[in-house]
Amino acid sequence: MNNDQTPPVSNFIRNIVQQDLESGKHDKIVTRFPPEPNGHLHIGHAKSICLNFGIAAEFGGTTNLRFDDTNPLKESEDFAQAIMNDVRWLGFEWTELRHASDYFPQLYEYALHLVQTGKAYVDSQNAEAMRSSRGTLKEAGTDSPFRDRSVEENLDLFERMKNGEFAEGEHILRARIDMASANINLRDPAIYRIRHATHHHTGDQWCIYPMYTFAHPIEDALENITHSICTLEFEDQRPFYDWLMTQLATGGLINTPPPKQYEFARLNLTYVVTSKRKLAQLVNDHHVAGWDDPRMPTIVGLRRRGYTPAAMRLFIERIGVTKSDAWIDYSTLEGCLRETLDSEAARAMAVLDPVKLHIENWDALMGAGHLEPCSAPVHPHDPERGTRAFSFGADLFIERDDYAEEPPKGYFRLFPGNKVRLKYGYIVECIGAVRDADDRITQVNARLIPDTKSGTPGASSVKVKGVITWVGASDGVRAPVRLYDRLFKESQPDGGGRDFIAALNTDSLQTVAALLEPSLAQAAPGQSFQFERLGYFVADREEHQKGQPVFNRSVGLKDSWVAV
Repeated sequence: MNNDQTPPVSNFIRNIVQQDLESGKHDKIVTRFPPEPNGHLHIGHAKSICLNFGIAAEFGGTTNLRFDDTNPLKESEDFAQAIMNDVRWLGFEWTELRHASDYFPQLYEYALHLVQTGKAYVDSQNAEAMRSSRGTLKEAGTDSPFRDRSVEENLDLFERMKNGEFAEGEHILRARIDMASANINLRDPAIYRIRHATHHHTGDQWCIYPMYTFAHPIEDALENITHSICTLEFEDQRPFYDWLMTQLATGGLINTPPPKQYEFARLNLTYVVTSKRKLAQLVNDHHVAGWDDPRMPTIVGLRRRGYTPAAMRLFIERIGVTKSDAWIDYSTLEGCLRETLDSEAARAMAVLDPVKLHIENWDALMGAGHLEPCSAPVHPHDPERGTRAFSFGADLFIERDDYAEEPPKGYFRLFPGNKVRLKYGYIVECIGAVRDADDRITQVNARLIPDTKSGTPGASSVKVKGVITWVGASDGVRAPVRLYDRLFKESQPDGGGRDFIAALNTDSLQTVAALLEPSLAQAAPGQSFQFERLGYFVADREEHQKGQPVFNRSVGLKDSWVAV
């Protein structure tokens, strides 16, 4: 699913799929998205979702959502529900919903087949002994003293493992491949371990659980997945994937041709971390307000920040799919959000750091207490969306930095003697400001230039260089606005094994008491707006209510972020 203005970017996986269909290798493409339900999905998962679902849809295929729930200690149904919500929010729907736990009986039977054919054995070494006997990248491993157990003894022990007769870690089932292999992943990898834990999907039915690297290829085969697409960290596991498929195909246990694994580079995005462990640390140590904190790279966090499915899909399409790791600058993601919101977001005026603007001659010219109705288009390029209304009176509020006592060169806003247009309203001439005992400006004073209201014949009679936004004192709505920024001040906060907590941006959230034009009081939770001259903002999904607005800054109008 691509932005209408952006054609699909060629990538090697798309090319492989197209060649496989054209050659007749496959009649239909079947992919899968296989998350483990042990946490919230982040933007890296969004890349995998868009790739798996997008490729299948493009070529008339199907995609399964499969929960790889092989570790009962970390997984929950709540995470599974959150994942389904994220996939649907991105705009995709799975053909079938599957669980690795659905296949536990078959996985056990296939493990038995490996034992019966001498391709697996029960190892009784402790974890430390197994680790030391595995060898290194430069040195071959050494055989376990239990590697040559008889088939009968292995079958007996494996069944007793299943029956709960042993403690965790007492035995483990390993594939019997080659302890001298140059690929350390082929040195008799573990395929089943004992876990006395209740599984969120199967309860207490099992006390042995398959390892992910064993379960995943079999699940692909049982679902007739044609292209098993995963990230590059699984590239070294591909030989085991292929070895396992060969053993099961030889035994007539799976359909042929078996699925093939293809790896792509994971998403490396600057100014974020995507490790689930590190994201959990941010939440648990209260560096952020939760998994859906708008500074988090989780899909729920990005959604609350104001990111849209269209922006996310455009970003994933635009960065492409490659085999080589590269860093994508965070500004690319922000640019995609601006691009998609520009044509969608309604416009509105807001003042984030308000100071009063008093028009001294208003009552004399317009009448005491008079409020002049003003209007502006909801969207400047879509007149069918109508107009919004607000009132202009003697007292307004403007941004504090729209006034300067001694203006710098090129400053065209309010300063003594200068004229500016108050957008959609009148031209005024600044005559100075009032300060309090601490020398802080409490009020800016101006005079109205009559007959200069926007949209009237006299609007162009006075030429000005500056145009500023404002909110009326009579109908402005007070509301908290959260100014979110990047969570980290360094582009690679955990690079080189550094303490990523030390790279936190202490200014990543500032909350201001803003004044908003009256139309924003009726915004719906999750509705996005462009606050004119300020950026894109979204009504908070959790705390915003009609009449009691709360807004989050999604992104500025341009990239002006500088690391400190």
